[in-house]
Amino acid sequence: QVRLVESGGGFVQTGSSLRLSCVASGRPLSEFGVGWFRQAAGKERAFIAAISWTSGSTAFGNTMKGRITISRDNAKNTAYLQINTLKPDDTAVYYCAARLNGGTWSDGSEYDYWGQGTQVTVSS
Repeated sequence: QVRLVESGGGFVQTGSSLRLSCVASGRPLSEFGVGWFRQAAGKERAFIAAISWTSGSTAFGNTMKGRITISRDNAKNTAYLQINTLKPDDTAVYYCAARLNGGTWSDGSEYDYWGQGTQVTVSS
């Protein structure tokens, strides 16, 4: 069992940047691939990005491509999502998720564990 806790969200102005963190406990994060998703009110969950176990490969969805960087520090059991040039449409709850096995990074159903999310609100 692994517990994921996201942080770093908040209320920001358009054009701002944020770095979201996802800290794992219970098992080493190095055992997992990590994905980031978001869900806005009334909308379906959307895939943002994912990173493999040793940062050897990454995958990006179309939602925020070009404005994000995904990274991880296995020594700290932490994954990160840097988001730049935030827009009001980026307002959502952002989730990290962990998976034991490879597959389709964008398929949320393939992830084994989820955090509770961190709210990002972008004002115009």
